[in-house]
Amino acid sequence: MVSGAESPAGPLDRMDPMRRSPMPRSTAGTLPALAAAAVLATATACSSGGSADAPEEPSGTSAAVEDTAADGGARIATAVGDEVEVRSEPDGGEVVHTLASPNDFGADRTFLVLRTEGDWLEVLLPVRPNGSTGWIEADGVDVTATAFRVEIDMSEYSFTVLEGGEELRTGPIGIGTSDTPTPPGEYYFTELLQPADPDGAYGAYAFGLNGHSDTLETFAGGPGQLAVHGTDDESGLGGEVSHGCIRVSNDDITWMAGLLPLGTPVEITE
Repeated sequence: MVSGAESPAGPLDRMDPMRRSPMPRSTAGTLPALAAAAVLATATACSSGGSADAPEEPSGTSAAVEDTAADGGARIATAVGDEVEVRSEPDGGEVVHTLASPNDFGADRTFLVLRTEGDWLEVLLPVRPNGSTGWIEADGVDVTATAFRVEIDMSEYSFTVLEGGEELRTGPIGIGTSDTPTPPGEYYFTELLQPADPDGAYGAYAFGLNGHSDTLETFAGGPGQLAVHGTDDESGLGGEVSHGCIRVSNDDITWMAGLLPLGTPVEITE
């Protein structure tokens, strides 16, 4: 969400979205950027407008959900209709949210699945407060799986991308300042965005997260959404420099953009 104290960037701001499906490359597609570049700045709080081609789709995801249970992988639910009703309980609970698909950035609405009860899925939600969960009907989503996950260790100022038990890549990060700290917790990627200027404050790419700042209710007209994004100033990596977003090098975010699907779990620890 939030970007650096030394730059005007903050939580997700304005950028062009790319619809990324959490499916294998053979079945997944991309969506051209929204016509209005302003969407990014107003919806999140991290970047500036632009358009470009989407990276190749991830090749490491699996449609065989059962296989990831053994791998310790994650299940990803992607909406198949134009909205998803979220209930407080399975099978008859109160509707607490109705979420449109695609989302404000033009990405298919995705959820990280926590558990299954009959024909219902408990999922992590892209709403405040962070960590909110709810129940959705399984027949309203496609469920896929991924063995990828991202671990972010703020105490070490580092990220690690894993596939199952294999460490694929690690690198330095910048995190939120004491006034606008990065909130720890369990998150997932909700959209992939590409700024017009890869040398700008948000770098080459930005992955939106389902979480939000604990200290900024709004940022640049948006809701203070968190993100993992590149940066035009890598000297800030290894320190507290942002409004809450996680910054990584442009090389690292470009590598992630070519590999990780929407719905990839992201764990941020203190």
